[in-house]
Amino acid sequence: MIVGIDLGTTNSAVAVWKDGEAVLIPNAHGDLLTPSAVSADKDGTIHVGLAARERQSTHPRDTATAFKRFIGTQQTVSLGKRKFDAEELSALVLRQLKADVEAHTGEQVTGAVITVPAYFNDRQRKATRRAGELAGLKVERLVNEPTAAALAYGIATREQEPFLVFDLGGGTFDVSIVEVFEGIVEVRASSGDNRLGGEDFNEKLIELARPRLEPRAKLDKADPLVLHELLRAAAERARRKLSESDDAAFAIVLDGEQLATTVTSRDFEEACAQLLQRLRDPVLRSLRDSNIRVETLSEVVLVGGGTRMPIVRRAITRMFGRFPNATVHPDHAVALGAATQAGLLARDSALDEVRLTDVCPFTLGVDIAEPDGRGGYRSGIFSPIIDRNTAIPTSRVSHYSTLFDNQREVHFGIYQGEAREVSGNVKLGELRVPVPPKPAGHIMVETRFSYDTSGLLEVDVSIPASGVTRNLVILDEADPLTEQQLADRRAALAAIKIHPRDESENAAVLARAGRCYESFIGDRRDEIGRWIGHFESALATQDPRAIREARDQMVAALDAIEGDRYL
Repeated sequence: MIVGIDLGTTNSAVAVWKDGEAVLIPNAHGDLLTPSAVSADKDGTIHVGLAARERQSTHPRDTATAFKRFIGTQQTVSLGKRKFDAEELSALVLRQLKADVEAHTGEQVTGAVITVPAYFNDRQRKATRRAGELAGLKVERLVNEPTAAALAYGIATREQEPFLVFDLGGGTFDVSIVEVFEGIVEVRASSGDNRLGGEDFNEKLIELARPRLEPRAKLDKADPLVLHELLRAAAERARRKLSESDDAAFAIVLDGEQLATTVTSRDFEEACAQLLQRLRDPVLRSLRDSNIRVETLSEVVLVGGGTRMPIVRRAITRMFGRFPNATVHPDHAVALGAATQAGLLARDSALDEVRLTDVCPFTLGVDIAEPDGRGGYRSGIFSPIIDRNTAIPTSRVSHYSTLFDNQREVHFGIYQGEAREVSGNVKLGELRVPVPPKPAGHIMVETRFSYDTSGLLEVDVSIPASGVTRNLVILDEADPLTEQQLADRRAALAAIKIHPRDESENAAVLARAGRCYESFIGDRRDEIGRWIGHFESALATQDPRAIREARDQMVAALDAIEGDRYL
């Protein structure tokens, strides 16, 4: 059985595709959400989920939460007598979810679709995959969280117009713009902030309430770690209460004495002004990248526990000039979407007409050097080849040339990110290719990137002057692919290594346009020439959507000028 898992910062959930629908699986406590918490006893016994979270206030040094925020880094925490990194802690949560499903269904779980924030980089995605492997799961696919939510929402509504998924969880914030048409759930753009979530709003509540608690001397003498956990728990309670009323008590019990104050919704909103402002940038970026105007969005769909906060909903209403759609369960949508993706992988008959397309979350490119204006060169400059939010699978090519006379080698670093200087991006690999010695700029270097939905990046560098080629495949080193599976996936990538100009539909339209250009004279010929130029510009972008739109316009124009339909 393949399950869908929402591995969250605060809570996690698991669902399965059964009898034509996604179904959430309860844990041993009968709850649909399992806290993403791990705790250790003095004897080394490990507690996961609710039992661990209940120990957080009393055993803060032996309990870990919100570790999703440092997955993909070297950061570790000590629980009991040993250290854990975020991968291991995540694996313990995933293993618990796996056991809950097996206990509930009586079936063995063999694989999983695991969701990740849309803005997770390559290191974070690989670390999540490794966590799944450590938990005894074959990770069939990683799916962006807002994409999973959109999949669940899109199948339920079958909307034709684009909609925006606004996903504010416990530790991360994601935005995706999605279209559903003819059974295809197409992600047009994704963006986000990996350091913005409900936990940050809790910290603002603590900053707001702590100075009001008395007596201050008792606070100053308290164990800082124990005190912070007490304050964090109080902030979580107060934040939830503020979702229902205009004020809430913020109270802790320290050494048998209660320290309390009252916070209002207005005070909370003012304290969170900067956090609310940070919600705007990913929204604007996704709208720009998708070339979709905000007024054309059919819905703004809320996902994630953080969207329950009235101050967030008011900010969204102001941002979009409309009320958001809160009909999707904010804590369940991502897991249900992951289970739907598992159903797609299993080729369930109920999903025969459904297809999911996703986008590349970060820009992929190489490092180059550029003139510095003083006769030299500035190295370490990022040259994008596949832009973020390009629909995948995709294949794009860029051309470069040698910098120096008699240069004998070109060296490319492969990077992921958005920064102009590669030092601000994530390095994925490198490639060296020999070139024949010629004057500077006389040797052209063709560099092709091909990227698929599983995160496999294939880099091909060729030197037309010498016929030398080099190939590099960048994939998860923990991905348990056999040589045959890798060959199959590379073969699939090879099928898309065709410049759009050479695809049959586009070649046919260009040929027809060329024939028409030769057939007409005067203003008509000039007009056809402009159409050809516009279509060739669209082909140069290598963007399938832009090419399809330009091709349709070209065909319609040629139909009109020739007076009949061309097939």
